Order: sequence, then structure tokens, then C-alpha cells
Amino acid sequence: MAFLRAYSDAVNRALLDAWLPAASAGRVLKTDLFDEAVGAGLVPALRRHAAEVVAIDISPSVVERARQRYPGLAAYEADTRRLPFPDASFDVVVSNSTLDHFARRDDIADALAELNRVLKPGGRLLLTLDNAVNPLVRLRNALPGSLVRSTGLVPYPIGATCGPVQLRRLLEDSGFELEAERALMHFPRIAARAAAALARSDSPGLLRAVMAFERLGHGPTRYLTGQFVAASARKGLPPRGAGRPAGEPSRRS
Repeated sequence: MAFLRAYSDAVNRALLDAWLPAASAGRVLKTDLFDEAVGAGLVPALRRHAAEVVAIDISPSVVERARQRYPGLAAYEADTRRLPFPDASFDVVVSNSTLDHFARRDDIADALAELNRVLKPGGRLLLTLDNAVNPLVRLRNALPGSLVRSTGLVPYPIGATCGPVQLRRLLEDSGFELEAERALMHFPRIAARAAAALARSDSPGLLRAVMAFERLGHGPTRYLTGQFVAASARKGLPPRGAGRPAGEPSRRS
């Protein structure tokens, strides 16, 4: 599990470096804190790119663990479909594998509309979701959740997701203009777990070898091998039925 977290963090840090130039992001919202609760996560990388980092998670215990790891982090308990922030509060939203835990694709659309609301005009959304085009992801999502969790590969609920074509449509319907898209994490989870069992899980050489598979992201089969689909999008016109303003939350003690 530790190696899978290190692999995920490395891939997402590389994506931030590619899509978010250093010290240019302004105020950033990160839409979950699971990565920071169980590992290093992205907060250190985001702090290099942003003037201020705010983060949320729907789980109070996850928020608390992330605060313990990163004292001073502005972290709140919140649902991405009902954010407790005023309109146009953020320059950038980073949502890495957050919206793929909802039961319905309509929930993804609701969350995207809410993320659009809290972004400033022209603000950017960096989003990743489980890639429904990947055969292994499709098979995993078709299995009973209890069976998947029993393997230890995915210790959290699996929800609805989509492939690149459906994601483009969802973004457009939510008021976003797509700038770029990618497929990420091309080394299968089950293979990464097996490799970590055969070598030291903190081996830099193992992580470098696995990261080399990210070159598949430039090839014609990238959406068949990539376990996640990623998009960079700008806030355009307000989506239909945009959410209502809300107040800035108080930090939980």
C-alpha cells in the first residue's frame, strides 16, 4: 500500500509540475485529503505552486489526520457538491480522484458545477478520475465492492466514473473549457503491489522503473493502459443551474 501511495503521489506531482507553473497558482482548493492522511500527498507540492492552499474532505477523521501531518493547513470537512465557500473564491481547484467515489454520474456533474461556482472567472480545474476505458478499471468496477476492498488494492468506496469522451462532455456542460487531457498511472495496481512485495517498498529504483511506464501516456493506446483520465480546464460561462453563494467556513478546532 505504501508503494502504491508513493507511485500515485509521484504521478500527481509530475502532473502539477506540467500543468501548474511554480508560484503562479494564487489560492488553491484541494478537494480531498485522503492522500495527506495516509502519506505525503500533494500539499507540499501545492505549497510550492500556490500562495495559499485550502483543502476539504468529507470525512472528519481524514481531515483531522491531515491536519496532524500538516499543522497550519486550512482544512475543512465538506462535500464537493455543497461547498461552504463564496462564489469566485479560488484561482485553481485540484481534484485528484475525488469525484469518482460518488454513486451516480449525476453527482459528478453536480460537483463540477459547484467547483465551477467557487472558481474565479478564467480559473483552472485540474481533475483526475478513474478511467472507465481502461479494461482493468472496468473489470474492477464491475466486481462487488466488498470483494475489491478485501484485496487491499482499493481500501475506499468505488463509484461512478467515465472515460475521456464523457469527461469532455461533463466539463462542457458544467461551464468549463477543456485545455488539455492525459491518461495517468500506466503500471497496473496489482503489478505494482507484486513488485513492491519483491523489493523494498521505499526503493528509489523501483519507483523510477514504475514511473518509466508513464511514457505510455504519449502513445495511441494511452486510454487503454492509463488507470486515470486527467483534464485541465478553464472556467468559462456559468453552468446551467449554478449553485448558490455560501459563507466561508470557520476552521474546526
